[in-house]
Amino acid sequence: MLVLAIETSCDETAAALVRDGRDILSSVVSSQVAIHAEYGGVVPEIASRKHLEMISPVISQALREAGVAFKEIEGVAVTRGPGLSGALLVGFSAAKAVACACHVPFVGVHHIEGHLFASFLEQPLEFPFLALVVSGGHTHIYLVEGFGRYRTLGRTLDDAAGEAYDKSAKIMGLAYPGGATIDAMAREGNLRAVQLPRPLLHDGSLNFSFSGLKTAMLNRIAKCPVFIPSGEANDLCASFQEAVCDVLIAKTSAALQRTGVKRLVVAGGVACNSGLRQRMGILADELAIDLRIPSPGLCGDNAAMLAVPGNHYLEHGLASAQTLDVTATWDMDRVGEVLP
Repeated sequence: MLVLAIETSCDETAAALVRDGRDILSSVVSSQVAIHAEYGGVVPEIASRKHLEMISPVISQALREAGVAFKEIEGVAVTRGPGLSGALLVGFSAAKAVACACHVPFVGVHHIEGHLFASFLEQPLEFPFLALVVSGGHTHIYLVEGFGRYRTLGRTLDDAAGEAYDKSAKIMGLAYPGGATIDAMAREGNLRAVQLPRPLLHDGSLNFSFSGLKTAMLNRIAKCPVFIPSGEANDLCASFQEAVCDVLIAKTSAALQRTGVKRLVVAGGVACNSGLRQRMGILADELAIDLRIPSPGLCGDNAAMLAVPGNHYLEHGLASAQTLDVTATWDMDRVGEVLP
C-alpha cells in the first residue's frame, strides 16, 4: 500500500510518501522554529496560520520527490491528536480532502503512536516491547503489545523532559529551542560540577517529574549567574543533562526489570540527545536488551512515522469516517477504542 502521511500537530508541517509502512519514498518537513524563536516558544495561532500557508506546498513537494501522482495514492494517514487544535485541523482537513478526491480511505493516528513506530522504518521489532517517549510535551513509558494496544506504565506528573530542557535553556538566556544547545554545551562540561535534584528517583513508581529540576535551575541562576559561553555554563548544562538522564535511565531500567520485557524503543525529539543515546546504549548492554532508537531525522516530528501504524490500520480495513474530528487530548491507552 502506498500511503500519504500528514503531520501538523504543533509547529512542523510535514508530509511523506511511504510504501507498505516501511519504505520512505519522500519525507518533507517545513519547520517553524525561526518564526517562534522571537517569542521563546510556540504561539498556537501563528502555528495554525503557517500550517495553512505551507500544507499544500509541502504535500506537493512530497509527491514530486517520491515521483508519485495523486491517483497512485492508496490511503492517507494523518495526525488526529494530541496537539494544538488549530494546527491539527489544518492537516486533518487536508487529509480528508485528499482521501475524498482520490477515493481512498484515510485514518487518524495518535501522534505518539507515530513516534512509537518511527524505528520500524529502519528495522522492525517484535511485540511486546517497552517504549520511552521523550519530547517537549511527553515523557511516558508504554508497554506496546501490538498496533492499537498500549498500556501506560509511567508518565510525567508535570513538565515533560523536553519542556524542562527548553525552559532551562531560556532561564540561561540561550536561544529557542534550547535543548540541542544544552546538549552541545554539556559535552564540554563537568557533569558533577553542580548538585541538582533527581525528582521521584527513589519513589518506587515509574512516573516522572521535572518541574523541580527546572526550579532548581532557576534558583541556581538567580544566586550565581553564568555567562554564555563559559566553562561554568558548560558545567551547568552537563549537570542538568546528567540529572535528566539519571531519572530517565532509572525509571526505564525499573520498567524493564518489572515487566521482564527484553525489547526497548526510545523515541521522541529528546531521543536525539547525545547524552541520553549514550546512556541508553550502556543500559541495553547491562540488561542485555534489544534497543532501538530512530535516526535523528525520525526522532523529531515528521509524517513518515505515521505511515507505519497508518498502513497497518488501512490494510486491515480500519479506516476513519469522514465525520471524525481532531482531539487536542487523547490517552494512548484508549487508542483502540476509536478503531472500527
